[in-house]
Amino acid sequence: MKLPSTGKSQDQVSSELRDALSGDADWRGGKIWSLVYFAGEDVAAVLKDAYATAFFTNGLGPGAFKSLKKFESEVVSMTAHLLGLPLAAGNMTSGGTESILMAVKTARDWARAEKAITEPEMLLPVSAHPAFEKSAHYLGVKVVPIPVGEDLRADAAAARKAVTPNTVLVVGSAPNYPFGTIDPIPELAALAAEIGVACHVDACLGGYLLPFVERLGYTVRPWNFRVPGVSSISADLHKYGFAARGASAVMYRDAAYRRYQYFATTDWPGGLYGSPTMTGSRPGGAIAAAWAVLNYLGEDGYTRLARVIMETTQALKDGINAIPGLRVLGEPDMSVFAFASDSVDIYAVGDALDALGWHPDRQQLPPSLHLMVTPAHKDIVGPFLADLQTAVASVQSEGPAAGGSAAMYGMLDKVPDRGIVRNVIMDYIDRMTKEEAS
Repeated sequence: MKLPSTGKSQDQVSSELRDALSGDADWRGGKIWSLVYFAGEDVAAVLKDAYATAFFTNGLGPGAFKSLKKFESEVVSMTAHLLGLPLAAGNMTSGGTESILMAVKTARDWARAEKAITEPEMLLPVSAHPAFEKSAHYLGVKVVPIPVGEDLRADAAAARKAVTPNTVLVVGSAPNYPFGTIDPIPELAALAAEIGVACHVDACLGGYLLPFVERLGYTVRPWNFRVPGVSSISADLHKYGFAARGASAVMYRDAAYRRYQYFATTDWPGGLYGSPTMTGSRPGGAIAAAWAVLNYLGEDGYTRLARVIMETTQALKDGINAIPGLRVLGEPDMSVFAFASDSVDIYAVGDALDALGWHPDRQQLPPSLHLMVTPAHKDIVGPFLADLQTAVASVQSEGPAAGGSAAMYGMLDKVPDRGIVRNVIMDYIDRMTKEEAS
């Protein structure tokens, strides 16, 4: 496709845009189980208004846009209170990946300056988000994988055995994405403190939900700045903070430690330049929308949504465990979980669900299907469980359908050379890019 020689009308552009979007998955109706965190039309209206109002503002220039300085500082302050340390320092970022990258960079640069470590390593549970491996790849940090135990939580004893003189960071999740389990943060943080390095808690999923789950009376494992030794926490506003996309926060116990996150250069002809996070220009709309939704919902709104989410999650888990042949993996602490089967091809069940209009995510090690629960799923528990039972029965009686993801996942799961699997992923990314450009 080339740039049109003559511009189209606004009505035509809008029509084509809406036509394209009409083919997307039905996230409003709760048909997908990842990617979108929808809290209702009222919240959507608040986000749209705030984002549009601040549409042309740029977070790179807080001197010109004093409003964004106010919004970001208040978002950070509210987040600090939720994470158990009102005086914690932090910044907004574009998402969990950037927040994690900043936390890894901070640990690396601190260890380089304070401990003269030039070949940094981080202890990383295998259940931690791939953003840590991406950060390690970008920043030259070696990943030392830590297994999970039978409870699908990081093995703290294994972490202790993996420590080397080059260890600069110990990582835990609250919760991890694959299984929804909170790692043993007190043990991991104590280990980090003992060897004199940082401990980062990835609460991109839990940061804006776990505080309210705890207020509802659920038992929540220790995970935030109330745990001694926790140095930094990432928390995504655009997940269970229900903000517009492009909003996360990375928070630090100590403001002096946070300075290792910054970048500054003094000899550019364009002037003195500095930025606290990875990005330069930042969309002011995302910052304003995050501030708006936190103020709109408040503690009572988030508590109300947390109750809906947790009750819906429990209903789904109970219903899945009641279907012969299916089982929820581990004991999830929050609202994301996976389920597997020892008697039926779970990937084929996923294909059957796709055919019925649902879109569960596929996972591996072990093969499973993954659900992320939001308020949008409150009214579809019954229909989903009924269709899930139908899907299981169809696979049991007819076997996997021709094609679909079952064959692909089943084949790739058995390939011992993961480099081959990596190339398959790269080829897929190439194809997606070509399709978008065609």
